[in-house]
Amino acid sequence: MVTRAPREPAVVPAHIQTRLEAAGLRRTLATRAVLGLFLAQPPGGLTHAQALQALTARGLDINRVTLYRLLDRLAACGVLQRHTDDQARTWRFNLAPEEGGAEDGALPRFECDACHRQFRLTDASEPTRAMAQDLLSSLARLGHQGARVDVSVHGTCAGCVEAAS
Repeated sequence: MVTRAPREPAVVPAHIQTRLEAAGLRRTLATRAVLGLFLAQPPGGLTHAQALQALTARGLDINRVTLYRLLDRLAACGVLQRHTDDQARTWRFNLAPEEGGAEDGALPRFECDACHRQFRLTDASEPTRAMAQDLLSSLARLGHQGARVDVSVHGTCAGCVEAAS
């Protein structure tokens, strides 16, 4: 008779576990380690290189291509959000908001170019939300399936402006 080790305690929030299961992603060691990085809510998110460095520092030997694919899969299923870092010419990844509904994807965000933190503009005006929904509807009429509209405003956050003064 083979005995199994007890299952690991559920440390992944239910909304994330639901998204993983819906996408058919297994909770491998690499998946759990990457989720652990992002559940710690790093300010400004992480680039692929930063995530690889953090995982290596934690003793996980993960192939860089495997990590690229995993980050892309986690973004595709709505666990992570991927956005460009124009200055560094790379992608940054953040934990997606818990709500994650279709209309939530239309919320604009402000991204600080200095610290890369993002601020969701939850009190965006109705015309802004209507514009995003109109874009998705236009795509649908053409037979496409738009998942979300990303609207971001770049600048310098109040904290970085104050620190620079």
